[in-house]
Amino acid sequence: MECRRKGLTMENEKKLPTLSKQALRRLPEYLSLLSELQAQGVQSVSSPVLARQLHYGEVQVRKDLAAVSSEGGRPKTGFEVEGLIHDLTSFLGFDNADSAVLVGAGQLGSALLSYDGFAACGVKILAAFDANEALAGARIHGKQVFPVSRLEELCRRLGAHIGIITTPASAAQEVCNRLVRAGVLAVWNFAPVTLTVPEAILVQNENMAASLAVLSSHLRQQLLQEGGSGKGGGVQ
Repeated sequence: MECRRKGLTMENEKKLPTLSKQALRRLPEYLSLLSELQAQGVQSVSSPVLARQLHYGEVQVRKDLAAVSSEGGRPKTGFEVEGLIHDLTSFLGFDNADSAVLVGAGQLGSALLSYDGFAACGVKILAAFDANEALAGARIHGKQVFPVSRLEELCRRLGAHIGIITTPASAAQEVCNRLVRAGVLAVWNFAPVTLTVPEAILVQNENMAASLAVLSSHLRQQLLQEGGSGKGGGVQ
C-alpha cells in the first residue's frame, strides 16, 4: 500500500523489518494490552509480563517487539509503554487513517458499517454500495449507500485504497475486478470464495465457515474426550 505513515520517510520506510503474518497478527494484541496498561498508569513493562498476560512465549514476544521498537527494552524495567504504543501504532499504520469502501450493505455489511472500532485501526469507511438500488440514499451509521453502478466512479473520486466485500460469493469476483479497476490496492474479502487479483493487490480473506469448522471440530473432540473419560453428563 502507499507509503504514507506519519514520521516515516521513504528512505527509512524501506528499512522497516519484514514480519511473518503470524507476527503481524500478534502486534494488535500487544497494542491493545499496552493501551490497557497505559490507562492503568503503568509506565514500563517487560516482555515476560506481556508474555504471561497474552499466553505467548517470552522469546517470541521479545523478538516481535524488538522488530518494531525504536528504542528497545531496558534491563529490568523493560519497554516504555508510551513509546512502544507509538512505535506499534506507527508500524501498523494505525496513526494514518486509510479510506475504504464497502460493497454489500446486507446484514453483515451493515454490521461492519456500524462498528466504531475501525477508526482506532486507521481505517475509515467512506461509503457503501449495494446491488439493490432500493437501498440507494439510505444511511447506515452515517455512511451513505450508493447503487453499485456508481462503484468505479465514486471509488476513484473518494480515493479509496481498501475495498471491503460482503456480497454473496457469486458476485464477489466481479465486484473485486471493479474495485481493482477503480484503484483499490487491498481487498478485505468476507465472501466465501477465493478471489483472483493482480500480483500487486493484497487480499485478506475472512472465511467464517472455515473458522466455524475449526471451532466445531475442536468442540467435538473435547466432548468426545470428556465422554470417554466419564466426565460428560447426560439428561436422564
